[in-house]
Amino acid sequence: MDFEPAYTSEQEAFRDELRAWLAEHVPDIPHLERDTPENYQRYRQFTRELGTKGWLYPTMPAQYGGGDLSVDHAIVIAEELDRYDLPFPPVYDSGGRLGGASILIWGTEEQKQRMLPRTLRGDAITWQLLTGPEAGSDLAGTTTDARRDGDEYVLNGEKIYIGGSHDVDYLWTIARTDPTGERHKNLSWFMIPADAPGVTIKPMQLLGDHSEGIGHSWKNTIYFEDVRVPAEDLVGGENNGWQVATTHLELEHGSGGRIGRNRWFEEALLVTSQMRREGKPLIEHRDVQDRMVDLFVRTEVNRLFELRNFWMNRTGTRMTYEGPQSSYYRKTGGLEVSQAILDMVGPYAITNDPKYDPTKGVLESYTRLAIQALHPGATTDIQKVIMARRIGIGRSERENAGATPH
Repeated sequence: MDFEPAYTSEQEAFRDELRAWLAEHVPDIPHLERDTPENYQRYRQFTRELGTKGWLYPTMPAQYGGGDLSVDHAIVIAEELDRYDLPFPPVYDSGGRLGGASILIWGTEEQKQRMLPRTLRGDAITWQLLTGPEAGSDLAGTTTDARRDGDEYVLNGEKIYIGGSHDVDYLWTIARTDPTGERHKNLSWFMIPADAPGVTIKPMQLLGDHSEGIGHSWKNTIYFEDVRVPAEDLVGGENNGWQVATTHLELEHGSGGRIGRNRWFEEALLVTSQMRREGKPLIEHRDVQDRMVDLFVRTEVNRLFELRNFWMNRTGTRMTYEGPQSSYYRKTGGLEVSQAILDMVGPYAITNDPKYDPTKGVLESYTRLAIQALHPGATTDIQKVIMARRIGIGRSERENAGATPH
């Protein structure tokens, strides 16, 4: 059975247009140098240019800064960006992909008109602030408080492991607006200017720190000290923040899907082709060939899961367990891939010395990130719980997936 998409003539014509445009606009910067302060700004400018074309968030409504394009166009854009090893969007910004979706579903018309265009056109970078020292997987247990004071809320608390590098314009989070209220019904969802007085951002030093990519592994601690947020920046109504959060959590937990090449298999194939054992390339040894077959199957199934979810989400197809299933498979698969590479390559997989590692540190970085990646966007244990609830195990009623735009 062939699971690959079949492309229409319209898609192929759009691909030709897009490919020619990208050839002129994608910054020509070596992969390991993309996240320097100067080069990051070049990618931010490229992101704005995508937004001006309506290609940054192509399926979002044009009236709010999106492209009003079909899922067919979105697939082509994601595939062509992947040819440059770029994510979609090409800089870290949870505002459009996650927070923007929550505003689109739960925000008032005034909030959509005011908050979405800058993000969906790439003019503003937004970070998500979910995990706190007291509440990682237990997000609803946050102790960050928001006290109403006239036309404002006053926020106090701390958030940790916040992704993002260099600069940010907005922060979004949930906070307790009723400390004594019923669990899940005592939270509210806020969009907060990052330069508001009382906001402090401090970088963290973690196992997964690295210089590749566009800053996706950077983490920060963010403190709120008597931060005043206008009441008009509360989205979804007071004490309804958990419902708002179900939208971006649904996407973060895997329902948004991804499109990309079988990159880690490609890296492993490169290394095993270039490194030698007993006078011949590793890939010519039978044990390595057998392991590479297993590696290809594992990573290819993950790619197809992501492709399925990408299409289901953007066509409005009803989803249940598919998001957490894909996320769980990706997370556990990362460890298996890391172990397979270590078994085949040996200790060279955990060095970034270019004399021994033809990937120039990519495999070493992956070994660390495979461990770290078990946690963000809900741990593997949480994903198993969500899957069980979605298929009706342990509860009299099946849990519904969060509402998402398409």
